[in-house]
Formats: sequence, structure tokens, C-alpha cells
Amino acid sequence: MAGLSEIARAAGVSVSTVSRVLNRRAGVNQDTRRRVLTVLAEMPYTSRGIGALRRTGVIGLLVPELSNPVFPAFAEALETRAASAGYASMLCNTRSLSPQGLGEEEYVRMLLTRGVEGMIFVSPDITNQGGAAEGEIGRVRGHYRRLVDDGVQLVFVNGGAASLNVPDVRVDEQLAGYTATRHLLELGHRSIGFVSGPAYSLPSRLKHAGWAAAMEEAGHVSRPELVAHAPYGATGGASALRELLARTEVTGVICSSDHMALGVVAEARRQGLSVPADLSVVGFDDSTLAAHCGPPLTTLAQPIGEMAAAAVTELVERLEPESDSTADTFSRVFRPRLVVRESTAPPAR
Repeated sequence: MAGLSEIARAAGVSVSTVSRVLNRRAGVNQDTRRRVLTVLAEMPYTSRGIGALRRTGVIGLLVPELSNPVFPAFAEALETRAASAGYASMLCNTRSLSPQGLGEEEYVRMLLTRGVEGMIFVSPDITNQGGAAEGEIGRVRGHYRRLVDDGVQLVFVNGGAASLNVPDVRVDEQLAGYTATRHLLELGHRSIGFVSGPAYSLPSRLKHAGWAAAMEEAGHVSRPELVAHAPYGATGGASALRELLARTEVTGVICSSDHMALGVVAEARRQGLSVPADLSVVGFDDSTLAAHCGPPLTTLAQPIGEMAAAAVTELVERLEPESDSTADTFSRVFRPRLVVRESTAPPAR
């Protein structure tokens, strides 16, 4: 049984053209369609279980975790939008802390055997390679390349790589870092720290670039001692603030996520600091906890509903047999929105 790439080579066309013929989509001329169908008759086709020859009405949703409220929010928005388009969803938590938990690649194999028609990845592994060795990064990239070459329809949310030619929908992380820093600068802060996620995480690198640009634009040096890296989560936020305070003085901090910001607020209290009187804190995501913590958190909101709608619409258009959607990369960037609450104020001195 041949795969899409073998069929494409034999017919002298692209993988995407074979996929369009299999799914009876427009945009393929009759001579090309006839040539592909001739090869298909000679080389029976299997797509590793994704159901290109049969419609299942099911898509896979892969999120990195469920402990951070932003990911359940994305999952709910994606599932709701998919259901309104007539698709059921299978949700996978790809970085489960359970010893029995499956990783992203294992879940992908499971989804393929279940006959999903396509997949949406939120913060895919390719975006968060941490300190992985070059060979490991190449292996993960190859994992997506095989899916693309086999004609599996994918969409990335807040992640991706241009070389893969996979559609992506993302929030402007660099603008988020810039906007958060500008907010504190306009309040009168000058010594502003950045509580970052892991150093090699793309979202953190982009926010760092925005923070540095805002600081330098205002005439302040973005000193390395103002940046502390830690794992995402409240515990990471707390340890990053301890690191910052041990080596420099800050009156405000921006954080890579609301989850980290909650850890910062808790650690500030343990150190005898009041938020925002002694330390202003800005998060990112506007998760469900942000408005209800003490004090309510100033943050940069991701437009989760709009991003989910764009991701599902793009995937569904590529799955529908009558679609005129091409295989060209679709990329849409959304602006974050500053939500000012009570965790930021002018510095006391």
C-alpha cells in the first residue's frame, strides 16, 4: 500500500495535488486528475488511517497541558467552533505529568488510527523545544514533516515553522511584551523586570524582544540581570522573582503568563512586598483566574474565541471536498489587548 508521497512521485505532481484529487476538491485540471487516478488504480493508497477516502467528521485537538487555564479555554473554544461546523473533536493533553501520560507523537499516532480528518495543535512541541539537542529538534520537526507529506491537514495555534508550510494562527507575543512594558513605563516605572518562561521557548523569546524594545525606546538599558527564566507555572514565577530580587531592585515585572504572574504575587507577599504598592505585576493570557485573584491581575488578553474560529475555519476549509482552499501557508496574527486591573500602579518612590 502506497502513501501520498509515493503516489505523488509516480504521478509527477505534488502531495497536495494528490490530496485534492482524493478529496474531490476543485483546482485540479482534468489531465492531472486523470493521471493521478491512473496511478491510484495501480498503487492502492493508504494514509495511515486518516480517512482520506472516507469521511469521519472527527478532528483532533492537541493541547500541551490542562493545569494552565488558558489551554482548557482554547480547547473549549476550538471544540465549540468545530461542533458548529459539524465536526466532533478528540482532545489530547500532550504533556501530561502522569507517568502513564502520552506525548504528542504518541497521541498523533492514536488519532490517526481513530480516523481523524485533521488536527489542530495548540503550542505544538516544535515551538517549545527548551534545551533540546539539535538532533531532537530535527526529530520533532520530522514528525510534522511526515504528517504534511502524507497529506494530513494540520493547523498550528501559537506555534509552527515556516519551513513546514502548515497554516498557523497566533497572537503577537512580541507586541504583548512591548505593550506590557509600555504600560509600566507610562505609570512611571523605570526598573522593570521580565519573568520569562524557559530561555528557548519561542513565546518567551518574542515577549523578551518586546520588553527590550520598549525599555530601549524609553532610554533604559534592558540589562540581563532584569530577566529571570523559569519553567512555566506559578512555582516557576515564584522562583524567577526570587532570582530577580536577589540580584537587583525592580518596581514592576511583566510575566510570560498569568500562571507565572500568580506565583510572582504570592512570592512578593512572602518577601514582605505589597502588590501593587511595592511591586506592579503584569501577566499574559487573561485566563479565568486573572480577574479573581488578589489583587485582580493586569494582563494582556489573547482573543481566544477569534483565534479558535480562525483555526477551525482554516482546517475545515481544507477538509471539505468542495473547498477551493489551496495548500499555501495561511498565517494570521492577532493583537493582544491590555486589560488594566489592580495589580499595577505608579511606583511608590
